[in-house]
Amino acid sequence: MQKTFEIQGTPEVEIRLNSGDIQVDATLDGRVEVELIAHDDEAQQLVDGARVELQGSRVLIDAPQKRSGFSLGNLFSRQGISCRVRCPEGSLLTTRTRSADLLVRGAIGGMNIATASGDVEADRVLGGVNVKSASGDVNVRDVAGGVNVQSASGDTELGAVRGSININTASGDVRIGSADDNVTVSTVSGDQEHGAVMRGNVSAHSVSGDVRIGVRRGSKVFLDCSTVSGDTSSELEVSPEAPATDGPLVEIRAKTVSGDIRIARAPAPTVNEEHQEVHA
Repeated sequence: MQKTFEIQGTPEVEIRLNSGDIQVDATLDGRVEVELIAHDDEAQQLVDGARVELQGSRVLIDAPQKRSGFSLGNLFSRQGISCRVRCPEGSLLTTRTRSADLLVRGAIGGMNIATASGDVEADRVLGGVNVKSASGDVNVRDVAGGVNVQSASGDTELGAVRGSININTASGDVRIGSADDNVTVSTVSGDQEHGAVMRGNVSAHSVSGDVRIGVRRGSKVFLDCSTVSGDTSSELEVSPEAPATDGPLVEIRAKTVSGDIRIARAPAPTVNEEHQEVHA
């Protein structure tokens, strides 16, 4: 199935697909192109009954739920539906899936994702990211807005984030390249790595996971770190006196039960990063 819709303004693309895979390419001008590809006979019936329609500026792609069942053929052939979407840069994306993986290329306007076990991968998000997942991994390389991730066991990896970050996971690891605003991360057994924080409040809590936080050179730091049986170390010079520098202040509160805590020094932001920060 293939459909094309002419769009004025900012499109909203909503995809409801239980199993298969979703690819969104946000590089097209003035229209949204949708293609649904079935990989088995039952999936073809679902594609034939799918709703693909334009509702104002919203493109709805809704494939009905696949009937439960199992056959030996499921072990040796590709299953489900592939959904391919091309849309303008800055489009808003909403997806609801069970096990379908999501891959987003180009600059999407914002993402609101709900999935059970599907992985989420995106290049660049101009707005915010909201993900609710059970076991799927999340990987977003650049986010201009805020990020909110709720997960049970999936790993979360973020590149550069200029808005606030809120991540809650049980056993998944969390890796954040750089954060320019407030950060709140809570894990049970997952490790946390904060590559570079610069300002605001950073709250990193874990039970048995290790926590590593890099502080941008030039930032002033307030530290409140505690662990029950883990080790705590810092590369920063600690003093009871407030620093005399004019750099931004970052307040770090890191707590673990058995995990180690390490505070490190990260490089100062590059000229390009400072430019992005001012104009994001």
